[in-house]
This record gives sequence, C-alpha cells and structure tokens, in this order.
Amino acid sequence: MLGFGAADSQDFAAQRARMVAEVDAMYAETRVETGLAAMSPAVRAALGKVERHRLVPPSQLPAAYRNYPLPIGGGQTISQPYIVALSSDLLQVDARSVVLEVGTGSGYQAAVLAEMVKQVYTIELIESLGKTAAAKLAELGYRNVEVRIGDGYAGWPEKAPFDGIVVTAAAPRVPPALLAQLKTGGRMVIPVGGEGEIQYLKVLAKRADGGYDEKRVLPVRFVPLVPGK
Repeated sequence: MLGFGAADSQDFAAQRARMVAEVDAMYAETRVETGLAAMSPAVRAALGKVERHRLVPPSQLPAAYRNYPLPIGGGQTISQPYIVALSSDLLQVDARSVVLEVGTGSGYQAAVLAEMVKQVYTIELIESLGKTAAAKLAELGYRNVEVRIGDGYAGWPEKAPFDGIVVTAAAPRVPPALLAQLKTGGRMVIPVGGEGEIQYLKVLAKRADGGYDEKRVLPVRFVPLVPGK
C-alpha cells in the first residue's frame, strides 16, 4: 500500500487544486485552436479527484501535480494534465460510455476517464508498466478499468465497438484496426506524426459509411506508439 498521512493528503489536495487552475488557464489560452474555452464539469471533477501522486514513481512525487509530463520508466511518460483533460473533453463521452485507451503508461489517463465513463479498457505494450498501472488502479478503487498487455495497434476487438478511443502515443498514421473498433458517431483522439515530423493531436469522428471526419487540434509531442512483435 502507498502510505500518506493526513497532512500529506491535504498538501496534495492543495497542489491538485492549483494544477486544475493551471489547466483551466491553458484551456483559455488555446480556445481558438481547440474550440474549448474551459474544461467540462465532468473533466474538471475528474482532474480534481484523481490522485496523480499515487500514479508516479516515488522520485517524481515533488512534481506530481506540475502541469507537464513526467518520466515513469521504460522510456515512457505520464502525460501532461492539460493534455489528459483536453483528450478527455474531446472524446465527448458520458457516464454510459465504454472507452478504449491505447497506451496505459502510468494509468493516469485511464483513471481520469474512469471517473467519467461506465468502462475503460486500456492496453499497454510494456509489461512492467501495464502490471504496475493495473495494481495501482485497483488499489485506488477503479473497478471499471481493465488492463491488457498487448499491441495497441490491434486494439481490443473482443470488447468493441467503443464510444471513444484515446491514444496516448504518437502513430505515424491512424491505425485502421482502431478506426474499425469505433462505433458510428464515436470519436478517437490520437496524436499523429512519424519520426522527424510534427505531431498533431487529431480528433476523428466516425461516419455511418465507415469513413471519418478529421480535425487537427494542436501540435503536440508524444512518445511513439510502438507496435508489438
């Protein structure tokens, strides 16, 4: 178990509140690009509740509520809170939704989504990260999150179709398997950009004919989405 005293919990709560305020300020700064002037109530509540300090390595505790990514081992990072919030908002999901996350990492994005939706399925290629995230998410009480170790490019066809899909690593192009697992009317939020290219966070909305409408939101920098063997 992760042990924190009452004073620590109060301090983390204060840090978390400051982080939420910083994320709100970034929404205002990027409202033209994103079309969102502020966090939705559901995302704000989730960001204000999820204990990010319990999902980072001990060495990163002092920076747990800073509004930037942090290393978590294996060449991976825990995403910037602003990006986690924005991705969650762009999905346009609700309490009835079933969502797929590709790239579990620390489990932070999954935890934020778990506060908002009915069920989260999340895939992590790196076994050590996936097992650690699964254990921490269970410890935090998220019974509506299921973690699989595997290749994110393939998605999770047994649990499809999904109301929303969020990808937390950059792919050189949109994986066709993921698009196929999205419900008609569902949305995918994914950073796209190959090696040496500018990455852009994109939103794809699936049409009834199986195609999709695409919107480029912001330039971003994510670790690459690595396929399994």
